Amino acid sequence: MTVSRRVEQVMGMPISIALRGRHAGDATGEAAWAAVLHQLRYVDRVFSTYRSDSYVSRLDRGEITLADCPPEVAEVLGLGEAARLESAGAFDVRRRDADGRAQLDPSGVVKGWAVQRASAVLDGLEDTDYCLSAGGDMVCRVVDPDAPDWQVGIEDPRDPTRLVARIPVRRGAVATSGLHHRGAHIVDARTGRMPVGVASVTVVADDLTWADIDATAALAQGHGALAWLQTRPRRTGVVVRADGTAEVFETP
Repeated sequence: MTVSRRVEQVMGMPISIALRGRHAGDATGEAAWAAVLHQLRYVDRVFSTYRSDSYVSRLDRGEITLADCPPEVAEVLGLGEAARLESAGAFDVRRRDADGRAQLDPSGVVKGWAVQRASAVLDGLEDTDYCLSAGGDMVCRVVDPDAPDWQVGIEDPRDPTRLVARIPVRRGAVATSGLHHRGAHIVDARTGRMPVGVASVTVVADDLTWADIDATAALAQGHGALAWLQTRPRRTGVVVRADGTAEVFETP
């Protein structure tokens, strides 16, 4: 079966798509891809913490209020607050800098939420399977009952040339959080410290918003990652510990 692939750099990371089926490589498929990119560029303009003119940056500086922002900002901050409560504070969209100042940084919510939201465009492609990826986190769909599942490889955090697992996905989302690519970008919000005892966490769920949040929140908890994930409903995935051992989990 022919697979059409495209990749663009958006939101500071590679965004890629694989289409197979009726609209793989045709004008309708290309238009859907363009619509996905348009949505993600809009999200970057609103939420980027690297752009001084973004709504989130201006909100953080106190130049505007939440009421002045697009409604998506309140939605994302609401998800962040829900994640803070459900992770007992390990995940938080506000983080402390070296001077103890709280900085608004909803990045841990935005990526998964934005890609899940953009994938709705692809759901409108008839008889077409897709896999939409953002920095390795992805939303997948297979509509043809005779077509194979998408195969998602889980990278060994100690050796990027090796896979620790391969996860088949027919309809759903996969998110991985780890410290090996971007260093100390994830901390336990309760302590401000990097997690220990765990190298990466992969979560498979129905929705990338919560798959991504859960992977990040679990990683932040270090040794407690697996125990916390086992309390999350309808999740599967892999926790790779610092010593390289991998543990698969599945919850009802």
